[in-house]
Amino acid sequence: MTDLYQLTMSYGYWKKNIHLRESNFSVFFRKNPFNSGYAVCSGLEFIIDYLNSLKFSDSDIKYLKSLKSQNGSQLFENKFLQFLKQFKFSCDVDAIEEGRIIFSNEPIINVKGPIYQCQLVESAIINIFNFNTLIATKASRMKYSAKSDPILEFGLRRAQGVDGSLSASRASYIGGCSHTSNVLAGKIFNIPVSGTHSHSWVLAFDNELESFRNYADIMPDNSVLLVDTFNTMEGINNAIVVAKELENLGKKLLGIRIDSGDLAYLSKIARKKLDKEGLDYVSIVASNDLDEFLVESLKNQKAKISVWGIGTKLVTAYDNPSLGAVYKLTALKNEENKWEKKIKLSEQKIKINNPGINNVMRFRKENKFYGDMIYEKNSKIQKFKMIDPNDSTRKKVFNKNYIIENLLIPIFKKGKLIYKIPSIEHIKKKLSGDLDLLDNSHKRLNNPHTYPVGIEENLFLEKQKMILKLRK
Repeated sequence: MTDLYQLTMSYGYWKKNIHLRESNFSVFFRKNPFNSGYAVCSGLEFIIDYLNSLKFSDSDIKYLKSLKSQNGSQLFENKFLQFLKQFKFSCDVDAIEEGRIIFSNEPIINVKGPIYQCQLVESAIINIFNFNTLIATKASRMKYSAKSDPILEFGLRRAQGVDGSLSASRASYIGGCSHTSNVLAGKIFNIPVSGTHSHSWVLAFDNELESFRNYADIMPDNSVLLVDTFNTMEGINNAIVVAKELENLGKKLLGIRIDSGDLAYLSKIARKKLDKEGLDYVSIVASNDLDEFLVESLKNQKAKISVWGIGTKLVTAYDNPSLGAVYKLTALKNEENKWEKKIKLSEQKIKINNPGINNVMRFRKENKFYGDMIYEKNSKIQKFKMIDPNDSTRKKVFNKNYIIENLLIPIFKKGKLIYKIPSIEHIKKKLSGDLDLLDNSHKRLNNPHTYPVGIEENLFLEKQKMILKLRK
């Protein structure tokens, strides 16, 4: 799982005998998705699985041998292909854990090792991190809008392929959803599954009331009735009839689902009807192409919705389909085996990377996050002073009263996994804890306040010198 140019570059490094030169590549993104005040780190478990399984099989080598140049000659010589056949991942990987809140321009993953290996794994790491982080962030925003209400993720049918649906279900659960409709995701990732019936169930019987009765008969402890197949008001009335019949059997109707129309108005009518009949325990589930803004609007309208079913807009990251994370060379050992920092210039300031092998310090005090500082790993920092990378006049100094946490931690050491992969429930709780420490001004959907992220002063000054030197 790589792009061809990763292989051609690796071939070039090998041909020039620099393929074993140590390098460091960093993963970061330049802009928070959805115009959000933060993002949710996700996908590390998949990245670990990929790196642990990485090898070139006989069929891989056979395929690569069949590739031709424009003149018809073999693209990769046989000696290189035999070299790949012996491939064994041997890099160090540091990363921010899943479930942590992260911000633009921060290093999220550092891959350090032979340059050809770092190059080969780029495309897969970016693919996995981009999508999973995107969906986890979207789900987190949905949860913020829904407040304490449960969110059911049921986007399998609209997701981007089988792989996409599984990743989306897992990331959605991490981000804040309580259940998924995706049974395979439930099995693989131990996510609670949930589901109602569709309109086809209602249409399969002579009338709606009969369909409801039959569903309640086979699912007396798990019935949520879809009430808008024909006429929502009549559907609510029919659901009430069945709910009363279930009560006579000592059972309870779990809920009704409304999938169309004015959800605020219909939910209020439904709640009145249900409560009048003593069915205040029956939940009202709403669906119909919901996103965080519609959920927030319905909450503001005092809609009587208690459970939210969200699919397409979540699992496809409908309004921001790509995170745009990048993977940049930030340091390389020279012929004297000494590290040299690397920087990529651009006419756009936002596209200039931070040089060196860096980590992130997060400063916390009084149960609140106050800022993140990007700094050079293993450097001796005398003063916790950071500078805004996009506005050098904006500076922030942290004193010793802050609790300091280094966000990137070791995952692989010389190709060996040294990190204990946490359960999905642990990851979910980690995110909840981080969000509790993030000020509400950074979590609001519209025009969130910018969380302070800066570059440690000495690293900032060195970066400026490198830029000026290269532009002479």
